[in-house]
Amino acid sequence: MLSIPLLATQPVAFPDPDNALDEPDGLLAAGGELSPDWLLKAYAEGIFPWYGEHDEHILWWSPKYRAVLTPGDMRVTKSLSKRIRNSGFKVTVDCAFKQVITHCAVARGDATGTWITAEMIQAYVALHRLGFAHSVEVWSRERLPNTLIGGLYGVSLGRMFFGESMFSLKPDASKIAFYHLQKQLADWGFDRLDCQILNPHLASLGVKEIPRAGFLQLLRAQTLSNTRQGIWLFS
Repeated sequence: MLSIPLLATQPVAFPDPDNALDEPDGLLAAGGELSPDWLLKAYAEGIFPWYGEHDEHILWWSPKYRAVLTPGDMRVTKSLSKRIRNSGFKVTVDCAFKQVITHCAVARGDATGTWITAEMIQAYVALHRLGFAHSVEVWSRERLPNTLIGGLYGVSLGRMFFGESMFSLKPDASKIAFYHLQKQLADWGFDRLDCQILNPHLASLGVKEIPRAGFLQLLRAQTLSNTRQGIWLFS
């Protein structure tokens, strides 16, 4: 059995992220709850939940390296730039949060997304209703009514946006959502867009790794009272 703390439901408190395991990378604790208090505390301390459908307890993680993007620094290829300009897609924010997270939860061929259980969906919908969780939607205008073909969701605290998951039913739809999100975050003066764990897809968009210590230092500089809480509107 892994040597990690099992958290009670009260108090809402996590171990120091520096105590996270090296293998599996970043596993910090189990237990607690998926309530807004627990989730907001976790994100403020650089921790996030991964809750597999067969796990007995919620698992909390803070990996040794964090994948982040400075808003405005997304790498945009010529082909993606052309698609952004001429795709005919419609991009919205906070118009279909539950639809987006439900699409993200659908198991795909590589099994990503299967950790988004019904309990996770309920928890993040609650955060959305409180104005902390947000979605970006990409719609096709090929037929009426407009059809949701891509999107992403995450949590906003201070000047940080913590991306959780994205999906795409048409080529580049999730990249278009990501582009519009990071562009708006840059306009609003956000410091970083957190993408949790680096993979080749994120690296192709300009996402880079920073050590956990540097990520936690960024978090400590946040003033959470400046959180852009509520329903978002892109300018």
